[in-house]
Amino acid sequence: MTTLLQPEGATTAIANHTGHRTLNHNNTSLIHNRQTLTMDQSRALNALAPFLALAKSANSPRAASDLIAQATSAPNTYVFAELLQQPNIRKLASDDQYSSHLTLLETFAYGTWESYKANSSSLPTLSEVQERKLRLLSLLTIAAEKPTSTSTNLSYPSLTARLDLASPRDLETLVTTAIYENLLTATLNPAAQTVVITSVAPLRDLAPGSVGKLLGELSAWSGRCDSVLADLQAEISRVEAEAAKRAAREQRKEKQIKAANETGEKSGGAASGTRSGKQLGKSEAQEEAEDDGDAMELDSSGAVNGRRKGGAAGGGTGRFVGGKQLR
Repeated sequence: MTTLLQPEGATTAIANHTGHRTLNHNNTSLIHNRQTLTMDQSRALNALAPFLALAKSANSPRAASDLIAQATSAPNTYVFAELLQQPNIRKLASDDQYSSHLTLLETFAYGTWESYKANSSSLPTLSEVQERKLRLLSLLTIAAEKPTSTSTNLSYPSLTARLDLASPRDLETLVTTAIYENLLTATLNPAAQTVVITSVAPLRDLAPGSVGKLLGELSAWSGRCDSVLADLQAEISRVEAEAAKRAAREQRKEKQIKAANETGEKSGGAASGTRSGKQLGKSEAQEEAEDDGDAMELDSSGAVNGRRKGGAAGGGTGRFVGGKQLR
């Protein structure tokens, strides 16, 4: 846990999804823990902490302006909203000689290199270290912008022009520096002349009056999420309905198959019994017919044989009547 003790009127910065920080006013000490701040933010706030302490004793405009120059030149100082809220720093707004230093600090907080160049004639001259830092901060802002349908804001020509760099090599050096300082995650693609940025550290402060725009973006994002969830729910309902229909069809098929099997078993048993009965009846009829045929053949043979025997015994074909042979 990182604890920062800040003077009265200080503010704390909370990250949001756009890579900016919102201000939460607090009249006592501010406690920042790992649950609300990223490592980059904690490091930047820790780097700014000494200047917040020095701001309490910077009672003169000259001291306050020197403090601004030191804070914007120091390593790892990328957030300045807390310093902007210090009373001695805010007093510079009413000082004609040093008010430009307050404007410069505001430029480092939420401005860009382009906004500085547009007003450079009325702002203090930057040192080489300050120029490099302001370009790095401007790169974060540009990376968070939404590309248009006709052009990309991360092409080499676009970035080189907006950051006022002399060559693509200078751009690659600046992007590499931002990567090593954990300001963004990016890949250089010299062949396509494009910088591919996948993540940006939330180290830029929100400009006054930009909360409404941020709320609008969050509302639009929430609406898109709701729409996607509704589409997913509709798809889930459709899949469940199709699954229910398939299950009902399978049940009907199983019932039909079961009924067909039962009907087949019943009709098959009756047909088998009928065929067996018919075969049995036919076999009995055949046996009776065969028995009747054998009896008839025996009777016929007996008569014939009897006559033949009689004839043979009598020595002729005459009949015997009363023991006498008739001729």
